[in-house]
Amino acid sequence: MITDHFLVSDQVAIVTGAGRGIGAASAMAFAEAGADVVISARSPEQLDEVADRITACGRRAVCVPADLNDLDAVRGLVDVALDEFGRLDIVVNNVGGSFPKPLLDTSSRMLEQAFHFNVTTAFELSKAAIPAMLQQPTIGGDANDPGTHAACGSIVNISSAIGRLSDRGMAAYGTAKAALSHLTRLMATECAPRIRVNGIAVGSTATSALEMVIENDDLRTALESGTPLRRLGDPLDIALGVLYLCSPAGSFMTGKILEIDGGLTSPNLEMPLPDL
Repeated sequence: MITDHFLVSDQVAIVTGAGRGIGAASAMAFAEAGADVVISARSPEQLDEVADRITACGRRAVCVPADLNDLDAVRGLVDVALDEFGRLDIVVNNVGGSFPKPLLDTSSRMLEQAFHFNVTTAFELSKAAIPAMLQQPTIGGDANDPGTHAACGSIVNISSAIGRLSDRGMAAYGTAKAALSHLTRLMATECAPRIRVNGIAVGSTATSALEMVIENDDLRTALESGTPLRRLGDPLDIALGVLYLCSPAGSFMTGKILEIDGGLTSPNLEMPLPDL
């Protein structure tokens, strides 16, 4: 059946920032498609809730509460996957974020923190994961025959539409996400053909990151009106893209940034910052 191409049966995934929102939805998508999942975030309570939902799907979840600014904790997720499941097939670098700030109020430290949390964490987890992924046999190909190589692992980096669009107040976050998108392309070139690396440029999605905006009716209406599809994204919208990229359905994609953003060609809610 055509839907079989979207299964990741008996594979093992790591998802960061998986306590809620896009990370939680992605972890659930993998579980429903047949994978076991290592999930990490700061909040043990949120992770436990997601793990219970994964268990209810008949799959295993291992919770790793951690501050993923700590690169040792980031790299340790690979050890957890190998210790608990004996393999690693998928990594979703979802953790990230940064608060908007006017350009002249954005310090070099803020810029470096945004880069660290959005780019360096993805870089380090991917580097740690790649050797483990290379231990897996190729799927649908013969690793000993260069003419029949097929991927044995998949990495997805969660970027943002603001990595390609321009808005005031987004110097740190937008720069970091633009870097993450290009890191995706560069990694894909080095990891081909054994490991596929793709990204998703996310538009305005109804997660806790937008909580203050979407709870204000006027701001939410403006946000939706500025989006060509006239609605906010749902975490499931992004999770379905993640599953596509990691499943056999996406096996001919690498080095690409999938734009799941409601059709944005410009910011849908400009920051109300005055001219200098």
